[in-house]
Amino acid sequence: MPRESVDDLLAFIAVARERSFTRAAAQFGLSQSALSHTIRQLEARLGIRLLTRTTRAVSLTDAGERLFNGIRPHFEEIGAQIDALSELREKPAGNIRITASDHAVAHVLWPKLRDILPKYPDIKVELVLDNALIDIVATRCDAGVRMGELLAKDMISARISPPVRFAVIGTPAYFDNNPIPASPQELVHHSCINLRLPTYGGLWAWEFEREGQTVNIRVDGQVAFNNIHNVLEAALDGFGLAYVPEDIASPHIAQGRLMRVLEDWSPYWESYHLYYPSRRQSSPAFIALVEALRHRE
Repeated sequence: MPRESVDDLLAFIAVARERSFTRAAAQFGLSQSALSHTIRQLEARLGIRLLTRTTRAVSLTDAGERLFNGIRPHFEEIGAQIDALSELREKPAGNIRITASDHAVAHVLWPKLRDILPKYPDIKVELVLDNALIDIVATRCDAGVRMGELLAKDMISARISPPVRFAVIGTPAYFDNNPIPASPQELVHHSCINLRLPTYGGLWAWEFEREGQTVNIRVDGQVAFNNIHNVLEAALDGFGLAYVPEDIASPHIAQGRLMRVLEDWSPYWESYHLYYPSRRQSSPAFIALVEALRHRE
């Protein structure tokens, strides 16, 4: 069918639906006279009158009624299929780069992403493991993850985990040869496995709290790492006490491979938050990912 015939039929459907040349012409951005001329051309090609025009109204002839009822559903179906293609085009798609600590990647982000990503095959995610609180804009990351929601004023945050708690752990064999510490201060007499955090410019001081009293302890030992999972492995290998997130220690405690001490000194800390610039124009892919990662009680 020639393109002009399709255009003429669409013009006819609009006039028949609106029962008005004026309103139909406004839909096409045409003058009333131009639309009237189009309909007359269509009637001339078909050799039959489709519309009855008066000074006050437009009505369909029997032939016009038959044509309108016959072709309108097909054009509406075409429109629906085009709209469906538009929805596919607007499905979340794109590349998203997120920086986070080793623990956040392994135990917060990835467990959620492995369930989310199959639902969004056009979203690609790159996880950048970094224990420093880096500038996500300067490093061309779309978002970062950190504990707490105290962020720069131009950032937005979304909570993506429950509160995080740490545990002091050691092997039963270690405690066979060393006393169980009764207070954080006694840790200075133990061999401890250190964690180096770039943001703090050195070895991380173990932080404790009980009944409003906060204690920071600088521990010492034979080994130090910049990855929390290496710290856990060293503790399992008997190199001393470690202070690690409760969730990675719990399975080993349950199996009897590790013992936990100073539990009453281990508070719940802030939750992990995803943060990103407030001035960015968020893509459908990024919005979908934030909503999927958001923690819900």
